[in-house]
Amino acid sequence: MQRMIQEIHEQPRVLQHIIEQEGDNIASICREIAARDIRLIIIAARGTSDNATTYAKYLFQINNGLPVAMAAPSVFTLYDAELRLENALIIGVSQSGEAPDVINIIESARRMGALTVAITNEEGSDLALAADRTVYCSAGKERSVAATKTYTAELAIFYLLSSLLKGDAEAVERLSHIGEQIELVFESERDIERSCERYRYMNECMVIGRGLNYATALEMALKLKETCYVVAEPFSAADLMHGPIALVEQGFPTILFASSGRSYPNMLQLAGDLKERKAETIVISDTAEALALGRTAFFIPPITDEALSPLVNIVAGQIFACYLSHSKGHDPDRPRSLRKVTLTR
Repeated sequence: MQRMIQEIHEQPRVLQHIIEQEGDNIASICREIAARDIRLIIIAARGTSDNATTYAKYLFQINNGLPVAMAAPSVFTLYDAELRLENALIIGVSQSGEAPDVINIIESARRMGALTVAITNEEGSDLALAADRTVYCSAGKERSVAATKTYTAELAIFYLLSSLLKGDAEAVERLSHIGEQIELVFESERDIERSCERYRYMNECMVIGRGLNYATALEMALKLKETCYVVAEPFSAADLMHGPIALVEQGFPTILFASSGRSYPNMLQLAGDLKERKAETIVISDTAEALALGRTAFFIPPITDEALSPLVNIVAGQIFACYLSHSKGHDPDRPRSLRKVTLTR
């Protein structure tokens, strides 16, 4: 467990490195995007990076008014489709920079006239070489199989891309304070660790978010699957009400992200509904009224900019997954059947 928890604790430093080492580069890319009259964004990624692109999809559509599509790699890799991409921005995201399908999409899109941007943690990787422009996660070597610091690094990069493209120069300053908020989450680490004993025999659960924090639900669910071998199903709170809520009965484990912001009233109402159903609910929130509705509650410091809350919320999820894995007798640093770099086409 040493590597995963150590890398979780490196995240404040990583966010600062992104600002210092990639801030000017990101601003330059935003100027190029504006000059190219981009009208569509397509993002290609897998695994944890794919969850970061869900966050990006919300950001670019909310802040920049640009439609965002998630790339279907097989369109390029299996069917050799030729798309009209002259006014499109194609972003490929891969921590290792070696995902063959993501690289193929970037190479194909570049030939088709699109502006291509790579986001990766590895300098000189094939993905970095394939794209017109590259932004590095600046996270240092990530040794734990389960990605943690590279995930929040990708969120930070997308936050800066969207904000600076919008002309929001104060975004850099807001991001610079998020490391301090994450440090406050670390103060609750022992409480989170102690709570894991209660969930030691949990084999299934739901993880629920809404809006920008839907990506947080996706990523925490993935961490529970990877490190704890729990069948964790992520849902948007809205989608949950269209059928899956029927699964919830007394004692059913649910994990709920209820941060202040546009989605908060909906999440608060859902937390109350789950309490009425006598679900075993873990509430992760910055408000006392939401926390009071959970059987277990993790306090998250309030964030002024809702768009930055996923960077803080997921840290509590990472810590919980790491210690729950340990309490179950697993090694979160070395999940079974997984490798750090997964090659798919």
